[in-house]
Amino acid sequence: MTPEPATRGRNPFSTEGVERGEDGVARYAGQVPSLVRMLRASVERDPQATAVAEVGGDSLTYGDLWDRALRVTGGLSAQGLERGDRVAIRLGNGIDWVLAFWGAQLGGFVAVPVNTRFKDSEAAFVVEDSGSRFVFKPGEPLPDGDGGVVAEDLEPDDLAGIFYTSGTTGFPKGAMTSHANFIANSESAIRCVGVDRAEGGDVSTLINVPLFHVTGCDSQLIVLLDLGGTCHILTNPLDIDGLLETVAEHGVSMLTSVPAIYHALTRHPSFKEADMSSVRWVSYGGAPIAATSVHEIMEAFPAARVGNGFGLTETASLSTFLPHEEVAEHADSVGFPMPVVDLAIDAPDEESGVGELLVRGPNVVSGYWNKEEATAETFVDRWLHTGDLARIDDDGLLYIVDRKKDMINRGGENVYSIEVESALAGAPGVGEVAAVGVPDDMMGEKVGAVIVPASDDGVDIPAVIDYARERIADFKVPQYVVIRTEPLPRNPAGKVLKAELRDETDWGDALR
Repeated sequence: MTPEPATRGRNPFSTEGVERGEDGVARYAGQVPSLVRMLRASVERDPQATAVAEVGGDSLTYGDLWDRALRVTGGLSAQGLERGDRVAIRLGNGIDWVLAFWGAQLGGFVAVPVNTRFKDSEAAFVVEDSGSRFVFKPGEPLPDGDGGVVAEDLEPDDLAGIFYTSGTTGFPKGAMTSHANFIANSESAIRCVGVDRAEGGDVSTLINVPLFHVTGCDSQLIVLLDLGGTCHILTNPLDIDGLLETVAEHGVSMLTSVPAIYHALTRHPSFKEADMSSVRWVSYGGAPIAATSVHEIMEAFPAARVGNGFGLTETASLSTFLPHEEVAEHADSVGFPMPVVDLAIDAPDEESGVGELLVRGPNVVSGYWNKEEATAETFVDRWLHTGDLARIDDDGLLYIVDRKKDMINRGGENVYSIEVESALAGAPGVGEVAAVGVPDDMMGEKVGAVIVPASDDGVDIPAVIDYARERIADFKVPQYVVIRTEPLPRNPAGKVLKAELRDETDWGDALR
């Protein structure tokens, strides 16, 4: 049975030019057909404007970016690559990554960004699975040639990139991302953040998340190049000093990062003296965040519009956005659907309204490369089955409550690990936290929490439990708490490996 889209409720984003097709999918009218046409428009608008600048390194104007990317195209073509061939990018953040990506696009090749945290065996799997005919490798010169021919006639549904997810189990799956997926996400990002395209050339961002992820590539690099703005790129995402200096020196206007980076940034010794007055937009996402942390971000950037973005690799980055006007009151929500995105809740619980989140829109990829069975299970009648448990309130705000496989069943009561983690994240002394189910003969499972202290001062467990009791129901409060001195185990995409954590933790005695 085809799902019915949830009622939208309040609608804070512009729907101008949104048209719904016979297939039920909403789309932005009049968009360019490809990334190539998108970049060409920005180049023609102002070829001398700075497109990308590597912090502490070189910079490229839009004209430079086009010319040098085309030489990469020529170098790939000289090696016998043809339109549609895959090229793997095993580079870290920097100008070479940008040139590799756009060299692929201009030639009609398919970019395959490879997670730099992958082990060699994992990276080899991605290269082999994608059938990549060329690999951009660190320390090796980019392909260079005069014979680059621009693929002017690319269509919206042509494949432009394959982004490999890194799940907590099994091999990575390659999300097949079309030109239309990229371009729809860019338009959504511009509308939800609230940037006026007429001012696009004056907008700049600082990319301090990996470009191999959809946040860095789809929702920063491509968005800013679509606007004609400037991307400053940190080669080391954890370089907080470099971040502060770049914002102050270049008047960076837009920041997008994960909560952990904002936590480190606002607590950096130089933050209070740093000039952050140029920052007009601040976006966060990618991990649970306590309401107290959201308010800290708002206080740290009082002149900025603060928002929370949510999406997946399979949605080419953004699906929803919580705008500035809603952040303070609804800090636990991930916001409203984009103008062209439909949401639905599959098999919602009668009392809580919680069920599996489904997403439909022109940003949703067509499936997984070489994975017909997984594609058929995940993409049904144009709806993406996300595996996230969620609810939607009467205003249309989306709340993510857990991953299906991470939900804890405590004696028949569903306890969502994200809710527990959010309640503990702001407790005194807590750095990292993960909530998992601990097997129990009577209850089936009880709630367990593993905490990594924020400092060497340690954690006062009774104080943490009291903090949680003030925020969540008693049956959700952890009955097991273990302090861990090592970082939580994560996969290369940064997701906590909860099965591994559950199995390797010595839980000891229950607190009650």
